[in-house]
Amino acid sequence: MLDLAVVILNYNTRELLRNCLRSLEAQTGVHHAVCVVDNASSDGSAEMVAAEFPHVLLLRNAANVGYAAGNNCGLRAFGFPAAPQARYALLLNPDTVVPPQALRDLVAFADANPGVGIVGPKLVLPNGALDLACRRSFPTPAVSFYRLVGLSKLFPKSRRFARYNLTYLDEDEQADVDAVVGACMMVRAEAIARVGLLDEQFFMYGEDLDWCLRVKQAGYRVVYYPRVVVQHVKRAASRSSAKARYEFQRAMWLFYRKHYRAQTSWLVDKLVIAGLALRGGPALLREMLAS
Repeated sequence: MLDLAVVILNYNTRELLRNCLRSLEAQTGVHHAVCVVDNASSDGSAEMVAAEFPHVLLLRNAANVGYAAGNNCGLRAFGFPAAPQARYALLLNPDTVVPPQALRDLVAFADANPGVGIVGPKLVLPNGALDLACRRSFPTPAVSFYRLVGLSKLFPKSRRFARYNLTYLDEDEQADVDAVVGACMMVRAEAIARVGLLDEQFFMYGEDLDWCLRVKQAGYRVVYYPRVVVQHVKRAASRSSAKARYEFQRAMWLFYRKHYRAQTSWLVDKLVIAGLALRGGPALLREMLAS
């Protein structure tokens, strides 16, 4: 039984992926294995992994199946959810660099806190700033509204208005949160067995929020653990993609429809649809109206 199964989903980030894999080779104190799932990259990523990291399990998808489905390929390769080969699974983006002993420390923290279903480290951007996505509240209609109209930026220390990115919390203080980010998210095998894999209706974005919510509903804690710090380039595969911008808004719609719409008043529901349509465009509006 492995301590940790690491799944890296890659799409056209060859050089960053190489750096990430090298950082994983330097890990000590934890029995782990790595799987790279390549979503039909055209930059030679898969060939690089095969040539330079032969000990890494490499899965090649014939098409870009998205973030949730791609990661699920790797999780299934390690036997999740029914027959896991590791006590924990780690989703890791290829645009991260993991310091030595970081994996050991994440596993040690989870071992010492059996009620924790998901733990995420502090993520920092190349300029040293906190990646705000590494600790979040769920995007309820109210939380999303405060963010959409800019109240979260105007009042970053407000516990009411700044709930989405929790900017009122000390970034170096451990905290129980609603969600951490899929760029570096460690999940207990027992929790995965209870709630299942990532929801593949999400193409990219939102699937990590959904997983955290389901794990919390199963009775586990989700913890932001800043004693471990991981570097994150952020959106290396999607920063110039119009599809990525559309998929973010679509993910917010899917999350809202799945978890909040049934309990939302008629007027607020129409306002949510209007707001998402303005940001997501006609294609998203057609999908929402067809739901």
